[in-house]
Amino acid sequence: MMLIVTSFAQEKKFLTPVDASYNNRSVYPVGKSYKWLGDTDKFVSNEDGELKFRSPGEKSSHSLLNLDMLNAIAKDNGLDEFKRLPNITWTSENGGYFYKMEGEESISLNTLNINEKSITKVTSFPAQAENVTLNEASMRVAYTIGNDLYIANGAKNIRVTKNPEHVIAGQSVHRNEFAIDGGIFWSPDGSKLAYYSMDESMVTDYPLVDITTRIAEEKPIKYPMAGMTSHIVKLHVYNVKKGKDVVMKTGEPEEHYLTAITWNNDNEKVYIGILNRGQDTLNFNEYDALNGKFIKTIFHDEDAQYVEPQGPAHFLPGSTTEFLWLAQRDGYYHLWLHNTETLEARQIEKGDYVVTAFEGFDGNGNAYYTSTEVSPLQRHFYKVNIADGKKTRITGQHGTHSVIPSKSGKFFIDNYSSTDVPRAAEIRDEKGRFFDFLYKAENPLADYNLGVTEIDSIKAEDGQLLYTRIIKPYNFDPEKKYPVIVYVYGGPHAQLITDTWLAGAGIYLNYLAQEGFIVFTVDNRGSADRGEAFEQVIHRQCGQMEMHDQMTGIEYLKTKPYVDPERIGSDGWSYGGFMSTSLKLNYPETFKVSVAGGPVINWKYYEIMYGERYMDTPQENPEGYELTALDNKTDKIEGKLLIIHCTTDPTVVWQHSLSFVENAIHNGKLMDYFVYPGHDHNVYGMDRAHLIMKITEYFKENL
Repeated sequence: MMLIVTSFAQEKKFLTPVDASYNNRSVYPVGKSYKWLGDTDKFVSNEDGELKFRSPGEKSSHSLLNLDMLNAIAKDNGLDEFKRLPNITWTSENGGYFYKMEGEESISLNTLNINEKSITKVTSFPAQAENVTLNEASMRVAYTIGNDLYIANGAKNIRVTKNPEHVIAGQSVHRNEFAIDGGIFWSPDGSKLAYYSMDESMVTDYPLVDITTRIAEEKPIKYPMAGMTSHIVKLHVYNVKKGKDVVMKTGEPEEHYLTAITWNNDNEKVYIGILNRGQDTLNFNEYDALNGKFIKTIFHDEDAQYVEPQGPAHFLPGSTTEFLWLAQRDGYYHLWLHNTETLEARQIEKGDYVVTAFEGFDGNGNAYYTSTEVSPLQRHFYKVNIADGKKTRITGQHGTHSVIPSKSGKFFIDNYSSTDVPRAAEIRDEKGRFFDFLYKAENPLADYNLGVTEIDSIKAEDGQLLYTRIIKPYNFDPEKKYPVIVYVYGGPHAQLITDTWLAGAGIYLNYLAQEGFIVFTVDNRGSADRGEAFEQVIHRQCGQMEMHDQMTGIEYLKTKPYVDPERIGSDGWSYGGFMSTSLKLNYPETFKVSVAGGPVINWKYYEIMYGERYMDTPQENPEGYELTALDNKTDKIEGKLLIIHCTTDPTVVWQHSLSFVENAIHNGKLMDYFVYPGHDHNVYGMDRAHLIMKITEYFKENL
């Protein structure tokens, strides 16, 4: 299978490091935003600073709101003038709500009614608030300041917690793993607020250093490494009207993970996925939100490798007994219907594909989801009837789709990109038929020197399909032999090759190709959204099967007459830095030059949640930790190796690469090393252009 993605004429403009560093927005496609007008089948767009709406199929738009109209309403209500239109969430055809800065110290939540020409202030909260979470039913706003949780309720701001230094409320816990998004969970009616409380007092302090002061200052973070003591998390429920706070009785041992927080539609029961520290057993439990008591276990899942919950349960509209759950029980993530009374479960759809996201319900008994059914490279939007399992594919064009259904479920705003469409949007109906065109973005790189990008596939050792991508220089000559940069990530939760604009490569890799390199990528086993067997093969031995697949890619590369097999390099960051370094040490005869940014060097230095899921603990898997450690293998360094690290990296701490350098010195091995002071897990902002220049020049000089 071969797909030729892009090919542009020569003698045009050249990409720069600034272009490749996200600091020049003109080289990225310009999109347009559309949303449904409340619960109607009319949609809203911003057209040159004016909000307009129309129904699908209508030829012309109608004015909804502009700045002059808004300021006239504001003046009538005795409010200050608006400088620009706010971001309005439309809850009806005539109005919605928005946030507004009030001076420098406060943010207000306001409702707008166009028909009544009114703007009403609902509540306000301090401008330094973080993790702001609104409940639309009650129009109450929960937020955090420092370690504490607050609620803005009309004219009142309620302080829910008064925590000591190492106890944190209302924020993400478990380092955002297990599809956890935030730490605040409103009941459907807004009468109760569930929230995480995390005690980190028992976790080791890890030193990070701030060099911006005259005397550098230590800025420690709490960082539990694999096999060490973890933090303790509890789930509280605060009753807003009663001012009462209760803790859910989740039991022992306390070193477990609380995931998939879900409210029942009755506002009285809350559900918690209790994942053991070994991450191979999940109990989805029901609790009484009024007193915190455990009621029953709804289901139990376990896996010999690991169980990885994908977000909360989703109760059917109006139901207090039935919900949908995304589970990988037959080797792929699919939707399952559970009943909290009978404890029965039924699979809604099935096949050798991955459901990548649950997308909601309509009022006609259908659920919506996105999946890889068409191709692992694409994402398409489906609806499925919960009762009979009948599926309808809504999206049409090849590519990667993000879809917004109207409230009625009759129409869908389909935003997508593909290898030949930078960005586009159209309307489709409930049967998936094209209904209305919205826009197609111009290609911002049409005037640049870009070469051809090709997507192909090869087979892994076990016969599974691996996708590859080759980007050629703009002035490619098939009679020449080119140096190759293998760009690698290779770890879980990532897919580098997709049916999106530039085939997922982005500007940076096209910039490297422009500078005279073949840029090659293969999504090895272990990468995302290919099913359990494909992804879990890395368990307890990170990097090993991934390297085998990368070398299968190298053999494929060597069949190309334009590839110089004596000039192959590798580049990657984070897990990709781990992979790039691993390839350099294990296959020095193949990789002449390697660059590794923020690399995991020894998994014993990595944090608990991610590290123990894929490697277990160092105590349980000493052979695996020894096999995958790179700081004891520097005697294998040959050729050129550049390691780059950010000095305040809170994810892959600086100790990783420093231990590698120390071991290289002891072994009398030369290597190159560069740091970015004050940056975290990668280099962003204006300094990113410097990073790109550093990497590119290193390959130019040595490859």
